[in-house]
Amino acid sequence: MSASATYTEQSQSSVPGGSDERDIVPGTRRMIAGEARVFYGGYWIKAYDPPADTLTAKKHLIEALTRRLFNHVEHGLNIPGTRLEEARAAYESETCSARRRVKAGMLAGALFNRATDIFTKVVEMQALGVEVQCDNALLLECEQCFQEALTLGKMVLHRVGEEGIDELWGEPLKAFSYSVDDFYRSRYIKIAHTLRAIDELCAVMCRTVQFPTFRGVQTLVVELGEIAKRKCEILRTDSEIFDVWSAFVVTCERLMAFEPATPAVLSVAQRRHQRRGMKLLRQGKDLLTYIVRARVPMPKSAREFIERCNRYHLEALELGLDKVGL
Repeated sequence: MSASATYTEQSQSSVPGGSDERDIVPGTRRMIAGEARVFYGGYWIKAYDPPADTLTAKKHLIEALTRRLFNHVEHGLNIPGTRLEEARAAYESETCSARRRVKAGMLAGALFNRATDIFTKVVEMQALGVEVQCDNALLLECEQCFQEALTLGKMVLHRVGEEGIDELWGEPLKAFSYSVDDFYRSRYIKIAHTLRAIDELCAVMCRTVQFPTFRGVQTLVVELGEIAKRKCEILRTDSEIFDVWSAFVVTCERLMAFEPATPAVLSVAQRRHQRRGMKLLRQGKDLLTYIVRARVPMPKSAREFIERCNRYHLEALELGLDKVGL
């Protein structure tokens, strides 16, 4: 059974609508098709057992979130914590607004790494038998670094130039401040929001090119949405990642290989508009990929994409693409 088919069978009941689902308490867990799942935001999301609530577990979690953050933001921001004062001086002395934005990101990266360095050392001290209280000066400095990095991180863009994903800057602070159980709960809620964003984007993509010459592409978009949601909900350490990621890549390739029909009756303007439709589908596929990899919604980019789709659809109707016979 394919990864996308598995997701469809296990999770299509996740879409809210039935009265029973409206009565389900968020956080409810059930075994569905042999998998442990937890209910948030109308979706049954694959559930994982959180690690023990220890400083060591938090250290590993923060380290993973740090790698994840720098993997998704623009290049050049992974400044070592040892260069924090240099980064701050460069940011504070900059007068060009464009360069100041970039230097704000570099300072945020240095703060982020300083906080991670401090927390790592605190864990090492604890392993040696040194008791570290919550109000310890090191832990307070660690929290302050995360807070400042979160504020500055709002100016940082996604690696491909799309909107910033400031939520990624806030996750290490949550991992530091919350219990491990509460952090996992917050991630399930965020994943539910992301699954909703994926559903909405795919619905818009299908509606945008709902014309005779694009017949068949909606099926590919639906398949992409299903495997995108599956990829979004599983951890990279899950054994399913090999099947799910490869299925996601192949489904993207199949969508990009689609060619709309080009009957002889099409005018030059209609053919040009079809090419624009394929460009929109590519942009939608790319946006879905960014969202899936980051596992957070990108509302600004999604809103701008949906606006482009709406304009395209109206223009296609004006050109009569809905009346083309095959």
